[in-house]
Amino acid sequence: MKQNKGKIGIKEYTAIILLTLGAKLTDDTPSIIFENAKNAGWIATLLIGITSLIPILLLLKVFSVHKDKNLHEVMIYLFGKIIGNLISIFLLLGGIAALILDSGVYVDIIGTMYFTKTPPIVIYAILMTVCAYGAKRGIEQIGAVSWLLFPYIKITLFIALIFTFKAGNIGYLFPLWGEGKLGILKASAKNVSIFADFFFLGLIAPLVTTFKDFKKGTLIALLIVTIEISLALVGFVMLFDYTTAEMLSYPFHETIRYIQIGFLANVETLFFPFWLVATFIRFSFYLYLSAILLGGILKIKEFEYLIPLITAIIVLIGYAPESPSIVLFTLRQNNLLLLSPAFMVLPPLMWIMAKIRGDFKNENVKEFG
Repeated sequence: MKQNKGKIGIKEYTAIILLTLGAKLTDDTPSIIFENAKNAGWIATLLIGITSLIPILLLLKVFSVHKDKNLHEVMIYLFGKIIGNLISIFLLLGGIAALILDSGVYVDIIGTMYFTKTPPIVIYAILMTVCAYGAKRGIEQIGAVSWLLFPYIKITLFIALIFTFKAGNIGYLFPLWGEGKLGILKASAKNVSIFADFFFLGLIAPLVTTFKDFKKGTLIALLIVTIEISLALVGFVMLFDYTTAEMLSYPFHETIRYIQIGFLANVETLFFPFWLVATFIRFSFYLYLSAILLGGILKIKEFEYLIPLITAIIVLIGYAPESPSIVLFTLRQNNLLLLSPAFMVLPPLMWIMAKIRGDFKNENVKEFG
């Protein structure tokens, strides 16, 4: 059986989403949200989750009548070859840009907080080589590893949150609305693309055993990730106050250095290995999605062979001799601003096109025929 013919179940699919999107609370995403929402960042995250539900439900509705097609194939069907390919190219460029910036952030985290004497290019090369190997193994292997390690990674995160709340001050959460409801709405609108990964999940829709599993796993993961990131933001504010949390590039890693757990002198030694494994899974999955999309655009069925090429491009473009966290922070903010409208507009547009083409009528005919 070829790798691109393998399928995953709801457990593996949900574990992949929870590890890849859940990892956002460990990078500079909290700082981006805090910038506008201040100490009410956790409320903004809840609003982002609620807002994301609309395009996700519309996307699921479209896929319910195209269960044998992935996102690129649905685009071609709904918009035609020319416009469909143009949209896919835009999505590919946006996805690759996000992958370059995200990987740059993780290299910065590893280099500045854990391996300070290791040259960034070495960290970058090792990180992406391991991830490329994982992506080349296929979605079945990514799913299997995600499900196997999921409990351990989430348990360590849960432990970190417990001790964060224990060491924190609940008074820092007030005033509850931060500097105003307008700031919260602004933060949620600007950063809704934080959950744009759910849109790209359409690329593996046919690789989930059933559409029911795909739909159920997607909605469950959205709920859990929204709550998880919101709780993490509550913990960061309680521990540091938002004025400090906002200035920290990576609040999670500062948190695990700050909290104390019994006999452990260096708490980060407990969390770092699990975080690193989650990082490998995350970027392996992103590389796999990028390869599927590029393979669809170029009409290459054996898209796994594109993974080394994509990895090389990411390392060459992404590596800069001096890329301080503030530069990555700004670039990532701008990329989120570009992807947010696409995430909110494309699913409704796809639903409208499917409605015009009468796809949902065909669904009703099948149900009652």
